[in-house]
Amino acid sequence: MIRKIVASSIAAVTTLGAMPVLAQSTAGIEAIEEIEVISRSRRSEGLADLNAAVSVIGAEELSRVAQMHYQQALNRLPGVNIHRNNGQESLAAIRSPVFTGAGACGAFLVAENGIPVRSHGFCNVNEMFDTHSESADRIEVVRGPGSAFWGSNAVHGLINVVLPEPGEAKSLRLEKGPRGTYRGNARLGSENGNFKQLFLVNGVNEKGYQEESGFDQQKLSWLYNYDAGGGTEIDGGFTLINLNQETAGYIVGTDVYKDGDLRKRNPNPGAYRDSKNHRVWTTISHQNENWEFVFTPYWREVNMNFIQHFLPGQPVEDFQHTTLGFQGAGYRTLDNGAVLAIGMDLEDTSAQLLQYQPNPTQGSFFLRNSIPQGRHYDFEVEARQLAAFVNYEQSFASGWELSLGLRLEDVDYEYDNLMIDGRTNEFGVPCRFGCRYNRPSDRADSFTNLSPKLGLSYTLSDYANLQLRVQRGFRAPQATELYRLQNAQTVADLESVELDSYEIAVNGAGLNWDYSVSLYRMNKDNGIITNSSRENLNGSNTQHQGLEVSYGHSLTDTLSIRGVANFAKHTYENSIISGGVDIKGNDIDTSPNLFGNLRLIWQPLASTTLELEWANMGEYYTNPENTAEYEGHDLLNLRGQYRFSEDVTVSLNVLNLTNELYAERADWTTFTGDRYFPGQEARAFLAVQWDFL
Repeated sequence: MIRKIVASSIAAVTTLGAMPVLAQSTAGIEAIEEIEVISRSRRSEGLADLNAAVSVIGAEELSRVAQMHYQQALNRLPGVNIHRNNGQESLAAIRSPVFTGAGACGAFLVAENGIPVRSHGFCNVNEMFDTHSESADRIEVVRGPGSAFWGSNAVHGLINVVLPEPGEAKSLRLEKGPRGTYRGNARLGSENGNFKQLFLVNGVNEKGYQEESGFDQQKLSWLYNYDAGGGTEIDGGFTLINLNQETAGYIVGTDVYKDGDLRKRNPNPGAYRDSKNHRVWTTISHQNENWEFVFTPYWREVNMNFIQHFLPGQPVEDFQHTTLGFQGAGYRTLDNGAVLAIGMDLEDTSAQLLQYQPNPTQGSFFLRNSIPQGRHYDFEVEARQLAAFVNYEQSFASGWELSLGLRLEDVDYEYDNLMIDGRTNEFGVPCRFGCRYNRPSDRADSFTNLSPKLGLSYTLSDYANLQLRVQRGFRAPQATELYRLQNAQTVADLESVELDSYEIAVNGAGLNWDYSVSLYRMNKDNGIITNSSRENLNGSNTQHQGLEVSYGHSLTDTLSIRGVANFAKHTYENSIISGGVDIKGNDIDTSPNLFGNLRLIWQPLASTTLELEWANMGEYYTNPENTAEYEGHDLLNLRGQYRFSEDVTVSLNVLNLTNELYAERADWTTFTGDRYFPGQEARAFLAVQWDFL
């Protein structure tokens, strides 16, 4: 009841209260200096002044990409490798392999306007579709552990979608693509004295590439800003997301993605995913002579229902959680010129998960007698996250700059099993070969972590800046890793995953060029794995190292080039038996050693822009034993925009220009062998945008 009252209060303040930035990937020192980000310290800062591995894709480039899936935008950034599954689904990698499994999503924190889109213990690998990225003003990515301002789940990286500033806006964009694809995007904003507001609407309908794989998605955001005077500003809004998707599964067979007919089949025609995510927030900022205070209460509700078509018996999962949260921070410039930040974060979450199987299990005699029809899990979890942080930054006359940060965080779970404890069917009857699903007894778990950070930077010249960083990231185990047990495991005695990161970077910019080179090494301990008995254990120590290079250059007044190259090595560092062999020293599956892209942008007239993109995916192993692999692929994409007048712009995007037969994702299992999510052949999207201010 208290939660509902507070949530209503936040909504009321948002209704009654009713970062400008040039986040553009153009070359040149002026553009770099004008880019503002909020992902490092949760307040607007100049990108050129940050000692952090932050990359940004801005409004102009997002408009040119006109993403149908966020992969198309994010994979332009160094260190980022998003694999698209079916529809709006995905698997992410940031300075990491592509992770799978119940808690794999905990490696990354996904936020919108600085607020995580899911609670710390209840992530989902697809949670980027819970952001309004299609209407974003920019998308910021922190590569490597989040700073002291971010806690559990910001282990390998952070993605923050930043929505546009409220204010005058009137635009409508309509788009048509293949296979019944229609999309509309609208912006409507106004200013009235000290009050500004903006509505963002996005809707898409697609029949899907594979059989019975279409989806409908709608997104609505409302943003406002009110200058209350006296150094106080109030801003906030809400975002509503709805997805209804028919889901296609993997196609099975070695190189089957190269078959023009088989690649379009859907082995799981009844699968679906329905997802809703609602958020409302209000930020109160006040600045006096000494301090700037920023307080943000927020409320979040998530509900997802889908068929787990990838499991025997194809059970249905119905999951929901509701969160009340608070972010608070104070910033002060000290007498010695140093900047001090202190703050706290608090989240209180109520979650429920139900997994049930409506039909009898099909398949082998063993499966039919170990996976029962009916309810498998039915539990509730009360989760609390409490964190305090401090950050200190100082510049010295010698040219060095120091950055120190520390975060202390505690995560608590209270788990309540609503079924019969143990390894039985829902009525307490044991399975003939032992039931696959096991329900632990009611319990409480607590995880406390300390996350330090040290950064040093030095200006080498007008065109080069040296940065050194040492920091730790962590994530508490996800609720599903703790309480969704299988086989003989009755308790998952897990510790938090910890990652130590060491990095050296050099970056800079000139009049018509900019560059960044980062060399990193990360050691991760207590990695949570699922062994051959389907037990969740702290059994994995891994190493992640790589070199990231990004470069932009204006070749002429009308022609420029930009690109990123990623060289990476991700390996198992302790003895683990998988498939009967010790995989110590092996590459982690789905971790290409080389990937990147290159873009040539030509603007012969102020009204005309053409971009040719080459996207490269290197080969990678698809199993831990390194006996199966995907050969990689190269794609060419062509994008063009023409402004007929100040009001009307037409764009044409042609993806996979050479009609390459490739796999968006390749995988391998003992039961199926090679399996793939196929990439789509050549396709074109035509759009018209009307700006009617």
